[in-house]
Amino acid sequence: MTLSTQFLTMLSMIGMGSLFGAMFDTYQRFLNRPKRKTWIVFCNDLLFWIIQALLIFYTLFIVNNGEIRFYIFIALICGFAAYQGLFKRIYLQLLEFVIKTIITVTKFLRKTFQLLIYKPILGLIQLVITIVLVLGRGLYTLVKFVLKVLLLLLKVIVVPLQTIVLIFWKLMPKGLKKAVEKLYNKTAGNFKGIKNTIIKWINRWKKRKE
Repeated sequence: MTLSTQFLTMLSMIGMGSLFGAMFDTYQRFLNRPKRKTWIVFCNDLLFWIIQALLIFYTLFIVNNGEIRFYIFIALICGFAAYQGLFKRIYLQLLEFVIKTIITVTKFLRKTFQLLIYKPILGLIQLVITIVLVLGRGLYTLVKFVLKVLLLLLKVIVVPLQTIVLIFWKLMPKGLKKAVEKLYNKTAGNFKGIKNTIIKWINRWKKRKE
């Protein structure tokens, strides 16, 4: 391994140590340990350390083809110590600022969506439903009123007409009554015969189909 490669490896590991410190603080900020169950914390910790190890090894593989030297661990510790002493407070303040900014923007977008899109659409749907219900009730009341009027007209027209027909029927000569009765019976018999014929045809068609 050349001196330039060793120097680049040292710088990379110092950077990875500082990055590890920042990612560890970020992980601690979002994990919220006191409110998590023990097994969830354990799984998250295990996954975090695996990811960090893979990132460090991947960086080391790019820089010096994955060769491990003792000074690599010293460089990682130095990078982590540098982060703790120089950058931790600044990074945590920046992290809190970013989190608060994202929360504020998210709330603003949610309220904007509710005011400009969700509530107008909901109000329009409610208005349409109200109009449909009002029109339906009005139409139902109108139909009900028209039916009552028609029934009243039928009673007013049919009852006197029925009375007049009965009076004429009583005043008609017996011979004419018999002729009307014969015509009625003949017509009823013809309709009954037609009905029976249709029923027979339907039964025959069903039998052939079976």
